[in-house]
Amino acid sequence: MKQIPQSIALFLCVFLGSCEQQRIYHRQFLSFGTLINITIAAHNSNDVEKAFRALQSDFDTMHHQWHAWQPSPLTHLNRQLASGQTFHIDPTLTPLIKKARTLSQHSLYLFNPAVGKLIALWGFHQDDPGRTQPPSPSDIAELVKSHPTLDDITLKNGTAHCINPDVQLDFGGFAKGYGVGLAADHLLKMGQSNFIISAGGDLIVHGNHPQHQWNIGIRNPQGGNAIASIKAHSGEAIFTSGDYERFYLQDGQKRHHIIDPRTGYPAQGAHAVTVIHSDPGLADAAATALLIANPKEWRAIAANLGIQHVLRMEKNGEIHTTDAMASRLQFSPTLPVNPTEPQ
Repeated sequence: MKQIPQSIALFLCVFLGSCEQQRIYHRQFLSFGTLINITIAAHNSNDVEKAFRALQSDFDTMHHQWHAWQPSPLTHLNRQLASGQTFHIDPTLTPLIKKARTLSQHSLYLFNPAVGKLIALWGFHQDDPGRTQPPSPSDIAELVKSHPTLDDITLKNGTAHCINPDVQLDFGGFAKGYGVGLAADHLLKMGQSNFIISAGGDLIVHGNHPQHQWNIGIRNPQGGNAIASIKAHSGEAIFTSGDYERFYLQDGQKRHHIIDPRTGYPAQGAHAVTVIHSDPGLADAAATALLIANPKEWRAIAANLGIQHVLRMEKNGEIHTTDAMASRLQFSPTLPVNPTEPQ
């Protein structure tokens, strides 16, 4: 799973809904290698406690099912895919694969969860990433030439078959968003309509602030104050991918975990990308793809994914946005240090 090493504080000190009738409840726990912060505004504390317990159980289950290197249903699936045989697939993994495949196709395969072997080759299939030596260029070239994608997997009547032995699934660029979306749906089904779920700073908002909209700061990849803020609407997810999230230094070079499937090397597209969309899984995958994309192609890929709100910071510090995002951004040097968190 994608991990964010920084501990990100949750700045939720205001009310959702009616101040007279509702109280604010918070819960925090670890999952997906990061802090999950849940804030609910509600009348009944017993209902809220049930919701907190249900969501923590949900995240624990998803973290186990989708883990890319610790023993899990996903690692078991990867072994079966490599066998070339037809087998019965864990039904909990089928929807994940189907949605990821559609997003991968729409991203022109820049979001490609089938390149787990490349991610492992660079030393990111361990809790503390790193390698003593860079991967062999020939090993990288061999995997790039094999071009593993989710299209190599056939799903039919509860079975799966893969025609490419180099397919190894790693949903690190998608699982957190997909999981946050499932958690939000669960809260809504439990009757909770005012809440925020934040996973390491990536979040979804439901409900409204009683006086004003939620104001979200967007991280400066260079550190220091946030580069901008945006007022989030109810039902929106805000996700950021950056080359600063999970990396190690090797011979003075930064090796980050977002691999460009076209080259087999850590992506050299952008420094960071922030995306807004109503679908958290799509927002997560799109942020990954648009980080990998080069400056000339990212707008077309965003349009292909149906993404209207994008902020992209280039390696040289230049900031580019879509028109829709530009109309909502507020730039200020006095914004708080911790970004993509409600205030």
